[in-house]
Amino acid sequence: MEGAMALSPVSNMIPPPQARDFLRAVGWGDAEILPLAGDASFRRYFRIAEPSRRAVLMDAPPPHEDPRPFIAIATWLAERGFRAPAILGSDLAHGLVLIEDFGDERLCETADAEPERQLDLYGAAIDILVDLHRHDAGDVPPYDRTVLHREADLLVEWYCPAVGIEPDLAGYTAAWDAVFELALASRPVTVLRDYHAENLMLTEHGYGLLDFQDALAGHPAYDLVSLLQDARRDVPEAIEAAMLARYHAATGADARFDAAYRVLGAQRNAKIIGIFTRLWKRDGKPRYPTLCPRVWGYLERDLAHPDLAPVKAWFDKHIPSSLRGDPMVVAQA
Repeated sequence: MEGAMALSPVSNMIPPPQARDFLRAVGWGDAEILPLAGDASFRRYFRIAEPSRRAVLMDAPPPHEDPRPFIAIATWLAERGFRAPAILGSDLAHGLVLIEDFGDERLCETADAEPERQLDLYGAAIDILVDLHRHDAGDVPPYDRTVLHREADLLVEWYCPAVGIEPDLAGYTAAWDAVFELALASRPVTVLRDYHAENLMLTEHGYGLLDFQDALAGHPAYDLVSLLQDARRDVPEAIEAAMLARYHAATGADARFDAAYRVLGAQRNAKIIGIFTRLWKRDGKPRYPTLCPRVWGYLERDLAHPDLAPVKAWFDKHIPSSLRGDPMVVAQA
């Protein structure tokens, strides 16, 4: 999600021309190269398979992508006992990184297939965050007021024009500015930023972590929002409430944490609506706007918190409920 910056659709899953030489140099010269996935950025992933072992090749082509933050954060996480994929080799000049393969079993499909396990599955994910937040933030940029504003602005930059709204930009900025103080951590932690069910891999040693290259130092509530207000799958409100209670019990989080959770929830969901609209309008990816109704639901839930009153007032005035939804559908109404 955070890496959703593609300038063109990622549809070509032919391995990069340097892949075979790179694999040969790191001892995987005879392996089969199989398409695995593209994402919302220029990054692509290939499964590297031999009869007795597997790995994943990340193709992060420069100048659009830089794999060094991924390597640095993976190393930082592993040094603290978290299950980031091991780095098996890299060619930074060509943006190629060979990493440990965590397999195909993700939290999202497991929770969908076995809903009776959701409390345990999400509980284990919360416990990782509890542990992560015991550590001071790594050497990553700050998740400060400037970044929060820039991300929230994606909604008025992309969604509003797409559905025919000319927004009050000054009022929008002022409304957010009135609440962002609640979302600035007195003790920042490493915020992975895309901590959700599609990036949590079930392994025999617990969850494997993916997609953390855009980590920042910010408020611990942010990754809880990523997990419990998941843009790609419905998380029942009862699960959200139970997981927040679990985090509270483990950390002693207070009402101020809850306010930060709602502010960051609203901010993240506004950002995602903007990003998903941009992926449609600019990058030709029509799947993403169809996810917006779910994200609007989360956003409205967050705006109901009393500390979000200035932001709720702005939304109620400028984006009526009839204009909240899939921008492709709203634009045609």
